[in-house]
Amino acid sequence: MKTIRNLATAVLLTCVSFSIFAGHHKQAKDDIVTIAASNDTFSTLVTAIEAAGITDILKDAGPYTVFAPTNAAFEALPAGTLDKLLKPANKEALVQVLTYHVVSGKFTADRVTGLSEATTVEGAVINISSDMGKVMVENATVVKTDIMASNGVIHVIDQVLVPDSVAKKL
Repeated sequence: MKTIRNLATAVLLTCVSFSIFAGHHKQAKDDIVTIAASNDTFSTLVTAIEAAGITDILKDAGPYTVFAPTNAAFEALPAGTLDKLLKPANKEALVQVLTYHVVSGKFTADRVTGLSEATTVEGAVINISSDMGKVMVENATVVKTDIMASNGVIHVIDQVLVPDSVAKKL
């Protein structure tokens, strides 16, 4: 009888442990844009995504890895840069800047730290480095990792990445 009770207890503990573990690893229900829109830290990014007309792309199945600049990162751009990018006449440049932050595929933090570069949706290659727990994407520092979305993952960065082709125009 004691063996049956121990076996039942072990099965119960296994089931409880599995349900707790599964609860922490549930698939995210919201897409990248919905998650960004629900966080005030990304309001400028969401405004830019809408102005560029790429909302549907970032709501697509993906998967994508987005290196998402914060509002403070946009505010740190040279004076007038963001206003210039948000003008309808500069939509193509805005799309280039935003897609320069997106990589096809889902690269969680543990995978990103193993990369030295990645090709962006914009088509350019971005440099990635990792040293003593600090991860850099170009000149931006990754300040938060692994915000899981239904169509990929978001890593928060502290600077806006601007491809050389756009920087020359601004």
